[in-house]
Amino acid sequence: MEAEVPPPAATQGYLLGGRIRYTQPKDGYRTGIEPVFLAASVPARPGERVLEAGTGAGAGLLCLERRIGGLHGIGLEIEPAMAALAAANFAANGYSGLAALCADVAASPLPRLLGAEPFDHILSNPPWHDASGTHPADGLRERAKMAEDGLLERWIARLAPRLKPRGTITLILPSRMIPEALAALGAGGCGSPVLFPLWPRPAREAKMLLVQATKGGRAECRMLPGLILHDGPAYTLAAHAILRDAAALDLQRR
Repeated sequence: MEAEVPPPAATQGYLLGGRIRYTQPKDGYRTGIEPVFLAASVPARPGERVLEAGTGAGAGLLCLERRIGGLHGIGLEIEPAMAALAAANFAANGYSGLAALCADVAASPLPRLLGAEPFDHILSNPPWHDASGTHPADGLRERAKMAEDGLLERWIARLAPRLKPRGTITLILPSRMIPEALAALGAGGCGSPVLFPLWPRPAREAKMLLVQATKGGRAECRMLPGLILHDGPAYTLAAHAILRDAAALDLQRR
């Protein structure tokens, strides 16, 4: 019998300017702004089914549910301790429509775990750091961040079949992974891709982009103007509205 994994030391905090109670590990992997922007860009409606791959402590689904309400969401997370934190965060905020499952997105039998019904939307902030680089000392941070060759392709290949026709899949990725993502999305039948750069400051290179594609979409790839994150030491008004006020990013109508 395997020994039970002890939960990591945790800190109590908030997301979206105090609108969401949020517990996360005290050390190692800490939530950044990525899941907040990711959740802001998902065009979900109340009552729809949403899947988050690599949910961590649940920040993405928490922010999405706070903005939309009435969702049926499942977060997949490979680390048992993090999946437990996500489930606790969902319960602490009274989001009974959200659930966390401990599963490896690239290897688990997803249809059995998730049921036969497809999802309206899928979102993910997948591991993307080069596995050949320096590895973090903290185990949770390493598994959340480091990605061996082909991991993104395998994730998309597993996730795309779980989408309804005209459903969306939304990712947040570094710029160097955009060609791989677009190829994998196309192979999975997800087209009409939209790219949305997150510029750190004016006239600076965008290191991160939101990528959204539609199951069965046939339109050409679009590059949107994107959003500037910082104005001096502070966030821009547009970024602040997303990070603190739960504002939406509509990538489909821009």
